Amino acid sequence: MIINQVVSHIESLNAEERNRRHMERVFLQSDDLVKRIQRVVTDHGNELGISLGQSKELVHGDVLYMDDHSLIVIHVIPDELLVIHPRTIQEMGEIAHKLGNRHLPAQFERDQMLLQYDYLVEELLQNEGIPYSREKMAVKKAFRHVEHRH
Repeated sequence: MIINQVVSHIESLNAEERNRRHMERVFLQSDDLVKRIQRVVTDHGNELGISLGQSKELVHGDVLYMDDHSLIVIHVIPDELLVIHPRTIQEMGEIAHKLGNRHLPAQFERDQMLLQYDYLVEELLQNEGIPYSREKMAVKKAFRHVEHRH
């Protein structure tokens, strides 16, 4: 089967719609979410080709296929992350500036900054006394490098 578009998102389906369908999952690394063309296998052993449009990226929970009996859903494999818990907006600004100079992709959820694990960043956080934790988490979307010029 070739998937050309995302049908829906699992969170947009009500409980009855989800529960009456058999769910298969496609497990992807977060880096694979940005690949427009790829071959994947569901947790039930079914092989799929994904060929999406130019600007579409996959996200955790995307429904690739749905009929009256089944669903195929994207599930992101947890990454090793540094979760930064700044105490003040100034502390957030200062650490964001220092990390920005390294051109590291980051994501923000609630009052936390998420980065892919890097021992040098962990060392910086320890030296600066910035509260953080090292966690294994599934991110909802891929980490993207920002275009930059110096």
